[in-house]
Amino acid sequence: MTNATGQTEARTRNAEHNGKGSFTDLQRLTTESANEASEGFDTKSALEIARIINHEDVKITAAIKKSLPEIATVIDNVARCLRDGGRLIYVGAGSSGRIAALDASEIPPTYSTSPQTVQYIMAGGPKALASAMEVNEDSRELGQRDIARRRPTRKDIVIGISASGRTPYVVAAVEYARGRGSKTAAVTCNYNSELSTVADVTIVAEVGPEVVLGSTRMKAGTAQKMILNMITTGAMTRLGYVYENLMVNVHMKNSKLVERGIRILTQSCGVDHETAVRTIKSAGKSVPIALVMLKAKVDKQEAVRRLTKSDGNVRRAIEDTTLEL
Repeated sequence: MTNATGQTEARTRNAEHNGKGSFTDLQRLTTESANEASEGFDTKSALEIARIINHEDVKITAAIKKSLPEIATVIDNVARCLRDGGRLIYVGAGSSGRIAALDASEIPPTYSTSPQTVQYIMAGGPKALASAMEVNEDSRELGQRDIARRRPTRKDIVIGISASGRTPYVVAAVEYARGRGSKTAAVTCNYNSELSTVADVTIVAEVGPEVVLGSTRMKAGTAQKMILNMITTGAMTRLGYVYENLMVNVHMKNSKLVERGIRILTQSCGVDHETAVRTIKSAGKSVPIALVMLKAKVDKQEAVRRLTKSDGNVRRAIEDTTLEL
């Protein structure tokens, strides 16, 4: 069993890997700077607190806007990897890891993908989702070990998420994956970070100092969530799991989703409720198959053939084309 002294020494060794051999000066990071807008925060009324936070949150979308070209590049990289049978694997720690876990867990029910398609690893493992285990984020060795267990390959893309851009666990994991040929990306809130040096593409949302100094679950966390939403929604759309702006790959597991599937057909195909219900039943409760049947005026067998040919891309299946991403 490692004693407290041993843990401290281990953290020191790992921290020394940061900042090119020296401790990173946290005060130089915008995410760790004091925010003048929230001075005297603890003396404010509830309404004043809400106004200050809201005023700072307005800055998030403007910060993200500056990185839209990089986000678009990552969207296409993710789509290509998934189309070719690879995986998207997020790596994070603390709040960043929890945000990654949330995004990964929401993709299967939203787009009917396998849980293996979008994955996450985080410092401390699944237990860290509900319990504070941030000490693990200082370990490069754990980062390398955890990503190595997923056996990243050239087909995969690994995205490291770290507000500071200096988390040893995340940096080491992304570096390891890149060394195995995986495409890599970074999502951070500070420019010129160590994480950016080991990633192929870096998305930076410099949201500035937090209302509560260093509490990166706030603006930084919100920015990261917005960016991950863009990446996975964009990639799934590029893969054809969205038709027009409709969630056509939804898996109808409850009454709400069944009604949503019916509504998708009535809206996009201009059919009545009865026709939509009948078609969904004949399509085996598959909205994509039903949609192709109605839009292309083909039977189930032909709809399935077209979807297979198009790798599940609904628009291409309807138009019977084989356009590349």
